[in-house]
Amino acid sequence: MSGIVLSAAVRQNLLSLQDTAALLSTTQNRLATGNKVNSALDNPTNFFTAQGLNNRASDINNLLDSIGNGVQVLQAANTGLTSLQKLVDTAKSIANQVLQAPAGYTAKSTATSAAAVLGTAANLVDGTGIKSGETIGFAASGELPALTVTIAATESLDQLNTALAAGGLTASLDSSNKLVFTTTNDYAGQTIGAITLGSAGTTTFGGPTAPVADAASQAIRTSLVNQYNGIITQITTTAQDSSFNGINLLNGDNLKLTFDETAKSTLTVSGVTYNAAGLGLGSLTVGTDFTDNASANAALTKLGSASTVLRTEASALGSNLSVVQLRQDFNKSLINVLQTGASNLTLADANEEAANSQALSTRQSIAVSALSLANQSQQSVLQLLR
Repeated sequence: MSGIVLSAAVRQNLLSLQDTAALLSTTQNRLATGNKVNSALDNPTNFFTAQGLNNRASDINNLLDSIGNGVQVLQAANTGLTSLQKLVDTAKSIANQVLQAPAGYTAKSTATSAAAVLGTAANLVDGTGIKSGETIGFAASGELPALTVTIAATESLDQLNTALAAGGLTASLDSSNKLVFTTTNDYAGQTIGAITLGSAGTTTFGGPTAPVADAASQAIRTSLVNQYNGIITQITTTAQDSSFNGINLLNGDNLKLTFDETAKSTLTVSGVTYNAAGLGLGSLTVGTDFTDNASANAALTKLGSASTVLRTEASALGSNLSVVQLRQDFNKSLINVLQTGASNLTLADANEEAANSQALSTRQSIAVSALSLANQSQQSVLQLLR
């Protein structure tokens, strides 16, 4: 107020008291909020830098939810793969039971020469019915592969059997010295294919006979086929159920994860279709499959390939899961670093501010006392006027 005249000493003490009060107010505000920078007015550089760090930490924190869901998607797929592998192993066990089951046929398929051959077991070549260089061809039939055998100059029965083994056949001479071709035990349920002879010899063969099934043994094999088909159905349903939050990596879905706020760091996990058909497996037919060892071995071959595929995918999935978990941990650590950096720029040191508050309170008391002393000269004048 311009109408009030203060002495220089009083005015100086008053200014000092006002400064102390302002500093005390600032210190108390810092103690109350815990921040030394509460707005851009306190320190523009620190305020906006801290704000940027906190914003980035918030953006990365928002990504953690989707990353966490991604981990669960991968975990669900991994659980599905483990179950699929166990189901495939169970199917292998069923197929192996077929190999241990009694023969499914009382008589196997045969093809017999129309007339007796003139050769012997030691040398089938007689120069008329069977000649050197003659070829005998067997058409593929069921599980039996196609095969062509060339007769050597002195072809023995043992040599012929060695050549026929690749086609699942054996040769023998019956009591009438006729040449008889028979399926091996592994191909007991197959019928010999059409036989084609070269033009060298005169020997011919009648039509192959079909195998005669054993009812009791086939009943066992029918049961095993039904068990196998039940496992195949479970493989398909297990693959379809291995989803999380609507994403199924075992049913053709893809997973894309974003690791940073700029969307420049991403990971795409390509899904696969691992139902029974996707693994190269299918249901078997009663009366056609598991009728002999050859059909069981064919199923085991497919199951072995399916196991290899599952193990390869499990390895790839495990690698991706490790990457996602590492990035998840990295993002958590990075958020902590960003928030710590922002706090270092804005947070007040409680110990320092408490010490400042104590010192300012003392200074304020001293300033009040000094102001009182400065007023004493004017009080002396007042005493004279009285």
